Amino acid sequence: MFGDMMNMMGKLKETQQKVEETKKRLDTVLIDESSSDNLLKVRLTANRTIKSIAIDDALLEDKEQLEDYLILTINKAIERATKVNEAELAAVAKEGMPNIPGMDFFK
Repeated sequence: MFGDMMNMMGKLKETQQKVEETKKRLDTVLIDESSSDNLLKVRLTANRTIKSIAIDDALLEDKEQLEDYLILTINKAIERATKVNEAELAAVAKEGMPNIPGMDFFK
């Protein structure tokens, strides 16, 4: 029993380390998103850190239009990055979870 508990604790610590490594790796995974007409392009990491924004000169003439483009495109990029982030972290967590009956969190 005690050996099983120590084994589980070791596995959980190993999983925690893998999660931290995955978080660091996700800083290098880039997500590119563009407006439907490609006048605005956003690049961010899978950890949702904006790396660049490219704005076509045509959008600089209308402040409200630019704001709308920014909101829509950045939100789409964040949504995509969040999906990648959650999928990667869930895969690592599921891999490292000990098999405890009734604790099926990651089905």
